Amino acid sequence: MTIKSRLAPLLFASSCLFSAVTYAQVASNQSSERDVSFETYVESLKQQAAEKGYSKQLIDSAFSKVKYHKRAVAADRSQPESVETLETYLPKRVPDWKVEKAQQMLEKHGDELRKIGKEFGVQPRFIISLWALESNFGKIQGNYNVVSALATLAYDGRRETFFKSQLFDALEILKQGHIDNEDMNGSWAGAMGHNQFMPSSFLAYAADGDKDGRKDIWNNTSDVFASIANYLKKVGWNSDITWARQVQLPQGFDYSLAIPQRTGGRKPWLKQWAKTEMKLSKWQQVGVRKFDGSDLPMVDIDAALVFPDGEEGRAYLAYDNYKSLMHWNLSYYFVTSVGHLADRIKFEQ
Repeated sequence: MTIKSRLAPLLFASSCLFSAVTYAQVASNQSSERDVSFETYVESLKQQAAEKGYSKQLIDSAFSKVKYHKRAVAADRSQPESVETLETYLPKRVPDWKVEKAQQMLEKHGDELRKIGKEFGVQPRFIISLWALESNFGKIQGNYNVVSALATLAYDGRRETFFKSQLFDALEILKQGHIDNEDMNGSWAGAMGHNQFMPSSFLAYAADGDKDGRKDIWNNTSDVFASIANYLKKVGWNSDITWARQVQLPQGFDYSLAIPQRTGGRKPWLKQWAKTEMKLSKWQQVGVRKFDGSDLPMVDIDAALVFPDGEEGRAYLAYDNYKSLMHWNLSYYFVTSVGHLADRIKFEQ
């Protein structure tokens, strides 16, 4: 089948992750020019932090490494230019070496992952898959001081309210004692740790895997695994089902039965899901089959049909866990890569 080259349809990142794709989606023409210097702006942030009740000692420590990051602003304002389809994207995101490494990590941390998976109701292969794709098993976490990066982007002004909120959430994390400012590093956008949580997502979903009183997603794999699992659990993960299956469509298929490729955001996407989902038996009736041409499973499961590359590309019947992964990052390509890696971990052992 011929697939037209196009920009990867990355819708926008979830509250958990704030990728460069997100910023491309919400980009505006707002000027970053300010009437005050960055240093003066930082002093105002410190004053606001004091008014919120944070101690002078914590504020002084948190802002001790703050500086203006031109690279963070440039990254925030850049848009992805590469032309991708799943046929080109997946081999790069899920190469053979990453599958092998993921299998090794699943074996290495097997006891811990099974325990956490049982506690939260999440299959370990999906925990490993998210770990692998977010930070290459913790190797790529970013080297920006989080408070410094967030202060820079708040000052830049394009999403000042968002980044100021994230900055104060970062102060709360420091106040709670989960990490020291010296070690609180992340991406240029402030995404932190092995699982690249934004500070607000940390406060909402981070979990203490080893019960030591701290939630350390920078250094402690128990906390990393528990936090990933807790996130998925809280957004509706069901360990009794998988994420999706690639399917084959009949000639003359009615494409209005599928979710449109671009819906404009999370709420309209979920609305389209609710509008189009059907039982597998109904999809069978309209001619949808497994990718090998055989009948769909005879199980009582709802599914929606998605086309990450449009109608000429791959078709997937997506289950409820697909929605959970789209909550993590509202991107067809990201979700497909997570599911693809999790499937390879399972079936290629």
